[in-house]
Amino acid sequence: MLPDPFAATTRGITEPDPARAALRAAGPLVEVPAPAGGKAWIVTEEGLAREVLSDPRIAKDPALAPADWIPLLAGLEQTAAEQPSLTTLDGPDHTLLRRAHAPLLSAKRIQAQSGRIHEIARELLTDLGSGPVDLMDGFSTRFPLTVLLDLLGIPLDLLDDAVDACRRMSSPEPGAQGKAIAAIAELAAAGLTPDRNGLAAELRDRVPPGTTENDLRYHLFGLIFAGQLTTDASLGFLFARLLNGDETPEDELVRETLREHPPAPFTLWRFTTTEIDLAGTRLPARSPVLVDIQGINTDPARRPGPDLAFGAGAHFCVGAQLAQLELRAAAAVLRTDFPQARLAVPHAELRQSFLGGIQGTRLVGLPIVLRDRKRSGAAENRRPGPEGPATS
Repeated sequence: MLPDPFAATTRGITEPDPARAALRAAGPLVEVPAPAGGKAWIVTEEGLAREVLSDPRIAKDPALAPADWIPLLAGLEQTAAEQPSLTTLDGPDHTLLRRAHAPLLSAKRIQAQSGRIHEIARELLTDLGSGPVDLMDGFSTRFPLTVLLDLLGIPLDLLDDAVDACRRMSSPEPGAQGKAIAAIAELAAAGLTPDRNGLAAELRDRVPPGTTENDLRYHLFGLIFAGQLTTDASLGFLFARLLNGDETPEDELVRETLREHPPAPFTLWRFTTTEIDLAGTRLPARSPVLVDIQGINTDPARRPGPDLAFGAGAHFCVGAQLAQLELRAAAAVLRTDFPQARLAVPHAELRQSFLGGIQGTRLVGLPIVLRDRKRSGAAENRRPGPEGPATS
């Protein structure tokens, strides 16, 4: 019997998820009980996954979900008709909206922000003090949110509000998610005032005709929340590798971290728009389909090449360039500016938690010491002052 791939779990940082291997062994397309009831199908083979992610007969609009699904339990957004977004639209409507977003987050535009992103990482890590500090509490959420607010032209004095709202997005309390979405959309509007000239204002000028103010705020909510979520969990795994002595160059280290610990273990839900054949299985219309990103990426038999950490096809993550630059910047700053940084607990004691459903996996905590206080004090005493070297 297959282990439940949607059950919340906590395990050691190097302990593999048993569901991944079990799903792969069960075949390229595996039928499982869906968290919200009924059946779902999980794709476990890369070639089939890329077909599914590019098949126009398999759509993302939550309106296609089984009629008896409870949206909150299933982890669904509003339908595309209720709230159009990059993650719910398909076809020409999605293409138009993506064309508005993509130039703002292109490799060229994002690379131009490299210096500023490195500066933000340096400032936030420095503000943590010597330690011990928990990077999963004091840095992993604040860093990507600071970068996003800065790029969008949203005042950074709203950062604490953004952090609080993003954390409330995973609250099980009734209505908490809706309130958190409203809070993020409201603070995003601060980037649209006449005195602001960040990417939020630029997006406003690029969105398709007929886009309402509410729609625009929701698009900004999507950029903020998804951008934070994508980088947050990956930072913990990346820093744990660095502080465990991994000397791999930043580019390769980031790629490997994302491959092994993608921002989400599964894609968002997709649904068949008609009856289709998939890997020899006949799926009825409105069948829920997921791609097991983590299982495919970590398949020991997988050949080298581009992985599925950011998806594939028309819905490939529009913020992939930004997320990768943030991770490279954080790694470079930790290595160069904090050479004394170390884990405050043995690496083997670190734990990772899968939140359940189709949510992601992140470290439970990452306690570290950024500086050795005795050495830091000695270095300060040796630092030359305005009248020459210190003698004490």
